[in-house]
Amino acid sequence: MVESVVFDIGSTLVREDRYWGAWADWLGVPRHTLSALVGAVVAQGRDDGDAIRLLRPDGVDIDTERRAREAAGRGEWLDESDLYPDVRSALGALRGSGLRVVLAGNQSLRMGELLRGMELPVDAVATSGGWGVVKPDPEFFRRVLELGGAAPGDTVYVGDHPAFDIRPAKAAGLRAAHIRRGPWAHLWADTAEAAMADWRIDSLGELVEIFTGPAGPSSP
Repeated sequence: MVESVVFDIGSTLVREDRYWGAWADWLGVPRHTLSALVGAVVAQGRDDGDAIRLLRPDGVDIDTERRAREAAGRGEWLDESDLYPDVRSALGALRGSGLRVVLAGNQSLRMGELLRGMELPVDAVATSGGWGVVKPDPEFFRRVLELGGAAPGDTVYVGDHPAFDIRPAKAAGLRAAHIRRGPWAHLWADTAEAAMADWRIDSLGELVEIFTGPAGPSSP
């Protein structure tokens, strides 16, 4: 029985075009350059922040640059256009069915504030910036369970990144749904980590059908 559904944020609910575009503009490089670097470092198994650090010979302190952007009035921002079109309706349908709906991803403290300000139909929002721990650390998923308020086997984590979302969620005893959108979901769609998911979906509408349909959660 599923009681709680917890969603990753970036590339699962929120398009990251604005995020990376704003960093490119701040650093004074073409957006395609930074986008390509992000793809390259992540494909190598590195942190996506390394793409920003590579742009300057002496490196970039991302936290310092983030504070400078905020001070200059060019900090992180989020509005309805940044959400995938199915997000608000799917979250509302899941919550309306009686499930606890939570958002928890590797985002900054500021992004958590912006998400709460959008008044999405969810019960709670948490980010790694607020918790001080990032996926795939097992502690992140311990906190996910605490926030979700249900046993591991009654909790589903929904994410796009097999290595950061699916594998650690399953290792923590949660069930997992892999949503195939965003670059990392497509890049690693055929990996053993992606295959660990209980369900593999292409839209949040499919998730709604799985968890609110007459038969309830079905097998993958």
